[in-house]
Amino acid sequence: MNFSLYKESPRRQGGTHRMKIAIVGSGIAGLTAAYWLYPDHEITVLESGAHVGGHVHTAQFELDGAAHAVDTGFIVYNERNYPLFSQLLAELDVATQPTSMSFSVHCARTDLEYRGADFNGLFAQRRNLLNPRFLRLLWDWQRFSRQAQRQLELASGDCEWTVGQFFERFPYSTAFIEQYFLPMASAIWSCPTQAVREFPIRFVVEFYRNHGLLSYRRRPQWRVIQGGSFRYVQKLIRPWRHRIRLRARVTSLRRIPEGVLVRTLGREPEVFDHVVMACHSDQALKILGPQATPTERAILSQFPYERNKVVLHWDERVLPRNRRAWASWNYYLPHDASDKAQVTYYMNRLQGIDSPRAICVTLNDTGRVRSDRVIREITYHHPVFTTSRTAAQARHPELIDHQGISYCGAYWGSGFHEDGVRSATAVVNRLRELPCKAAFMRAGCDTDGTSRSSTPFATASS
Repeated sequence: MNFSLYKESPRRQGGTHRMKIAIVGSGIAGLTAAYWLYPDHEITVLESGAHVGGHVHTAQFELDGAAHAVDTGFIVYNERNYPLFSQLLAELDVATQPTSMSFSVHCARTDLEYRGADFNGLFAQRRNLLNPRFLRLLWDWQRFSRQAQRQLELASGDCEWTVGQFFERFPYSTAFIEQYFLPMASAIWSCPTQAVREFPIRFVVEFYRNHGLLSYRRRPQWRVIQGGSFRYVQKLIRPWRHRIRLRARVTSLRRIPEGVLVRTLGREPEVFDHVVMACHSDQALKILGPQATPTERAILSQFPYERNKVVLHWDERVLPRNRRAWASWNYYLPHDASDKAQVTYYMNRLQGIDSPRAICVTLNDTGRVRSDRVIREITYHHPVFTTSRTAAQARHPELIDHQGISYCGAYWGSGFHEDGVRSATAVVNRLRELPCKAAFMRAGCDTDGTSRSSTPFATASS
């Protein structure tokens, strides 16, 4: 698919009228929608905070006299699994560089430390060469990689088992489940290991397969934005920066005959022809309040979120004690069960930062980071996936041009940047089909009165 096709003018495609469009949220989905819509429509991006970019949050600071730009939210991508986002970066001429994506686990209860990248990392603790429990973990790791997909197929074609149900059915060691599988998924989706047990197993296995996590070969090359992810945001918004309103918290939406009435804290209400809700699904429902339709409420309520506190710091004590076990992603299993994912990203390795200090981003620190080594603290919210997610996501077309409001965001996919771009592109494509900005748009019908249910996204490569 040629991504540039998505930027063809609607007028050249036969003609939508110029519309006044509000875009609520400035994460990757909102910015992508604005980027495509700006040339042909009057857009206004409404961002409740003081920061543009959502999970793109690059901290700029000095340490030991050297300037650094460190990503704290969105960090990595790869061209194979992020084709639309990669093409967007290419169109913007954003410089990127390769990185490594190794993963380590430190279990405080058993004193286990390993890094799953090579022999030296796997056996960072040499005693594990003769540790039956650890060797069983590695054996199960190989077995799961070979058999998981087939085990699901044998179980049932429509199997919606949870992770917990899968491991009750198929025998894998406790060490593999608790010291590899659950920490890995917990780190990927920034949610507690207990929440991972409720994830649909097919969703996890398919994600692992697509991202090369079930094989040592054919793994994608991961990349980072040179100089920090905010570089791509700067280029993306440059032509329409003046159309962004910061600290513009939308408090309510109301559909009226003239369009959609948008109320923003501290401003007079405004009427827009269309509204693109590019915020989180739970935020959208809160804004809609009693105005939400049964369809909106039924679908958007299926995407819960997990709150995660992030600490940017230079306290290397949160990394494994054994330096051979230091990885790009370092998961910590405390003595007692935790209700939060605890993972530290080693940014020197991920972003190629040249510093004698170990610059780290730690998710949900529980007091291990020394306060005098903290650089910044930020809070993010990540979608948590349940067995109902597949059915809810399949209904995305119903919430594109739904009585004058469309929805996009990473929650329509696996929760990552590519999913935000993809869902926003689906919204833009549908808006380009609209023959006018009047009643047909608000009714969600074509000029002949027939309902539109398909999305051009179906033809995009995965």
